[in-house]
Amino acid sequence: MLPRRLLPLVFTLTSAMSAASQLMFIGTYTKEGSQGIYAVRLDPATGALGTPALAAATPNPTFLAWHPSQPVLYALGEGPGPDGKISGGAAAFAYDAATGKLSPLNSRGAGGGNTTHLAADASGRMLVTVSYGGGQVVSYPLAADGRIGERASFIVHQGDLGPNRARQDKPHPHSVTISPDNRFAFVADLGLDRVLAYQLDPAAGTLAPHAAGTIATPPGSGPRHTKFSRDGKFFYILNEIDGSISACSYDASGGTAKPVQHISTLPAGFKVTDPDRAAEIRVHPNGKFVYASNRGHESIAVFAVQADGLLQLVELTPCGGKHPRNFNLTPDGRWLVCANMNSDNLVSFQVDPATGRLTATGSTVTVPQAVCVLFAP
Repeated sequence: MLPRRLLPLVFTLTSAMSAASQLMFIGTYTKEGSQGIYAVRLDPATGALGTPALAAATPNPTFLAWHPSQPVLYALGEGPGPDGKISGGAAAFAYDAATGKLSPLNSRGAGGGNTTHLAADASGRMLVTVSYGGGQVVSYPLAADGRIGERASFIVHQGDLGPNRARQDKPHPHSVTISPDNRFAFVADLGLDRVLAYQLDPAAGTLAPHAAGTIATPPGSGPRHTKFSRDGKFFYILNEIDGSISACSYDASGGTAKPVQHISTLPAGFKVTDPDRAAEIRVHPNGKFVYASNRGHESIAVFAVQADGLLQLVELTPCGGKHPRNFNLTPDGRWLVCANMNSDNLVSFQVDPATGRLTATGSTVTVPQAVCVLFAP
């Protein structure tokens, strides 16, 4: 691995690999050596990672998301809020598929704390962000070209806190997931041990509480990130504090979910002492496997999805670095790329299509403070 001081700042994206390679964008914290969003190519034949290139200089683009139909990438960042003051928010970038370059479109502030996660709805008419530190959920309308409009909804979480006062000192919205039918947004709140639901109004770009959709997780579990199963019948909640997954059956008609399983992402007997634990959860494109990353244990847990939607642990694979904050699977499901924040590296793995097991390719590249992996469409 190159020392951080030797990391080149800018590369030409076309020189790293052939046009047939799979392009990904990496979100980062810009406090230690990073300048923004990086682009990396993956060789679809070998899983080898190409040389990182700075795709956009922007502050703390820690999570990224695509517009559903326009070549626009959204990143967490900063912008003017309703009062004109700069605050945490989101930024939009035009994506050139031919060159892999990102060009700034605009940015908006939420008017609250720094943002933590974001998602665009399936209609491409609204964007939702959440703030872990500020405790709020915010929505914005989106223009036809993907630009972000002025804030439309600003909701501050309240409620009974979980029992872990060191981590659950106040509400902490951590992520937002849009339902497959685009009717609801589910926000995991680590502080409340709840996943709160909101009804979407894409035409207005607003959110309205959907109390019937609230999901309770075990006390002290600390829900962080969530994903739907490929058929939309199950909803998987990754709990950060206790390192677990809550599997829920999902009723799309009412936008409600019922917990049916609580399973650890860690080996039996492992004592969790790290204050940052489970981090990311992903469902394989074929729907047969679920993956979760463990910080502290420095691993990726692989689960097989049973016929009834419940999970069965297959293996725990070393992540190839420290603090696996995020990872993602290629659209064809053949490769997994893990972003290890505290070791400043990306690592690629080959995925066994029959078992879901991971095999490290031996390819790793340096990206400072890597936090999010998003493959280009």
